[in-house]
Amino acid sequence: MRRVDPGESFDTWRDAARGLLAEGVPPGEVLWEPAGGSSLFEEAVFQAEAATGKLAVPPAFVDLARNVACHGDPRRWSLLYRLLWRVTRGGERPLMQIASDPDVAKARMMEKNVRREIHKMHAFVRFRKTGETEEGRERFVAWFEPDHFIVGAGAPFFRKRFANMDWSIFTPKGCAHWIAEEFKLSPGVPRDPCGDPDVMEGIWRTYYRSIFNPARLKLKAMQAEMPKRYWKNLPEADLIEELSRGSSIRLEGMLAEPEREVRPLPKNAYLEMLRKLPDPDPE
Repeated sequence: MRRVDPGESFDTWRDAARGLLAEGVPPGEVLWEPAGGSSLFEEAVFQAEAATGKLAVPPAFVDLARNVACHGDPRRWSLLYRLLWRVTRGGERPLMQIASDPDVAKARMMEKNVRREIHKMHAFVRFRKTGETEEGRERFVAWFEPDHFIVGAGAPFFRKRFANMDWSIFTPKGCAHWIAEEFKLSPGVPRDPCGDPDVMEGIWRTYYRSIFNPARLKLKAMQAEMPKRYWKNLPEADLIEELSRGSSIRLEGMLAEPEREVRPLPKNAYLEMLRKLPDPDPE
């Protein structure tokens, strides 16, 4: 039995699934379980290597899997891998068209639940104004309690609709932030912080730490735009000196990391055919 960490998104699950398919590991031998979770199995979590090349699966499966990956049921990963195995290794290429198949029906129901909750998020999120930035952009916050992990999928709607203001949407299953025209996702919070200044301050400090980039640190330029006399009113102000002191060490660590291998472009039969066509006769 393989104990495999699916990660937190469709992309991380897909990479692990590709590695398992490349090794020929059937669904019955895989236990999808997040790293650090309790398990009856004592082996270390298997980190599958992503297979090189493009995995040929029907687009209908990819669209379905992206939505199912947002569902709150932890069994979603094993269901998706079972479907993927049947489509690619089980000789059931048209499986997605068989609505009566139990696995397909279960996945379609999960997809429906996710889509319904994304719609509810768009309809029921209510922002509260908390102030304005030095640049005059209004700052808003909102609290939402979804059953599924739909914040990443639902947030682009708000980016388009409220692009001219800064906002944060807090949920127990992930948070989304649009700050100074930069989008960021962060882990969920257990309770509504919008009415508690102390909780909000702690969350903002955590967010500030997560977006701090030592390679872009320019203290003089920062102080030119935001003089120190304003820092006393910023919850993250006391972090600036702390983070800047360690920025050189962090930057050296970033530069010392080996470059990631560049994956080859996926093969496309149609493009390959076009490349082999003779050049047209000049007019």
